[in-house]
Amino acid sequence: MLERSADAMRQYIDAVATFEAYEEAVVEAAQVRGGMYWHKGAASTPGDVYLVRTSASGSEKSLGRRSPETEAIYAKFRQRKELAEERRAGLVIALSRQKRMNRALRVGRVAPLVVDILNRLASTNLGEHFRVVGTHALYAYESAAGVIFDDDALATRDIDLLWDVRKRVAFATALSQVDSSMLGVLRKVDPTFRIRNSQKYTAVNKDGLEVDIIRREQMTDNPHPVRLSEDEDDFWVAQAPRAQELLDSPPFSAVIVATNGEMARMNTLAPMAFVRFKQWLGTLRERDPLKRRRDALQSSAVDKVTREYLPQWASD
Repeated sequence: MLERSADAMRQYIDAVATFEAYEEAVVEAAQVRGGMYWHKGAASTPGDVYLVRTSASGSEKSLGRRSPETEAIYAKFRQRKELAEERRAGLVIALSRQKRMNRALRVGRVAPLVVDILNRLASTNLGEHFRVVGTHALYAYESAAGVIFDDDALATRDIDLLWDVRKRVAFATALSQVDSSMLGVLRKVDPTFRIRNSQKYTAVNKDGLEVDIIRREQMTDNPHPVRLSEDEDDFWVAQAPRAQELLDSPPFSAVIVATNGEMARMNTLAPMAFVRFKQWLGTLRERDPLKRRRDALQSSAVDKVTREYLPQWASD
């Protein structure tokens, strides 16, 4: 483990500030999606004009006849929409500058495809249904702490996404609004993703990067097996021992940076919950010995970083 250089730390802080401002601008822009227009009344009421609000999906709702009140609503909406769009456009340009600086100062550590996947989940409102667990969570911890973990601790070719089966109805609704399947969402990032025939909870791309989707073990109030959509080629989610503990742990979030300078928010679990889980995995005699050694290394590294650099999380 090494501390980041002062230049890299300053750049990361500036880049995160811009990224978080962009996140806020995206939320503001979403609040004024769609539009408003004045609509003439029916032939039976000539001269009447109504204010109509349109949603991004195309639905419409009348807000009432033209009056000082509805004119004020219309003016305020147009002002908010124009300001939100101007702010978002400006921050897109600022993010581009920060991306170049991230790359120049070698701030990024994460594979660009991982960052692209996280950004795709965020932009489609699917990200709230997943937590990154496993080795890739270390990127969130090191980013927040301003350190760099040893490459041995980060060696992996897969990213594990923990899905909350209790929210499957809300997830299905969100998924239906953006794609027909979870695999389809990944293919918007990289069209070479395919579900492995021998491991239906894993999608792999042409470069061998794997995305695993796991869930807690089955309980009486939820079904198993579960496919993430009606698409027969989609993920079948795998049960993971003690995954309920991970779902119940406090959330942890940090902005991570790819080697190409792009940024994304990673939502994962509190670092000490990660430490406890990896300690337990390291005791399983049936687990691959090489993975057990890595589990021990990761739990020790995250424990040390948490206590030295993230003390507010050390008592979790």
